[in-house]
Amino acid sequence: MANTKQARKRARQSEKRRVLKSSQRAMVRTYIKRVLKAVANGDHAAATAEFKAAQPVIDRIADKDVIAKKKAARIKSRLNARIKKLAA
Repeated sequence: MANTKQARKRARQSEKRRVLKSSQRAMVRTYIKRVLKAVANGDHAAATAEFKAAQPVIDRIADKDVIAKKKAARIKSRLNARIKKLAA
């Protein structure tokens, strides 16, 4: 338990930030799952549309340091590779 006033404030801020970031991470996962579901169904048009919707969300979350920028790039790259594989 935090003993000083400063430590109590830091604990409050950390908890608030943790809750916000966890909901943002969940939102990104949902967008990713939508793309993967479209790929699994074999629907290239739907997968492309879902990917276009997911891309700015992933970038925005990476800019806010909820996930690392390189992880965001890796996620987008792997999703795009699956979509391209579906088209071929």
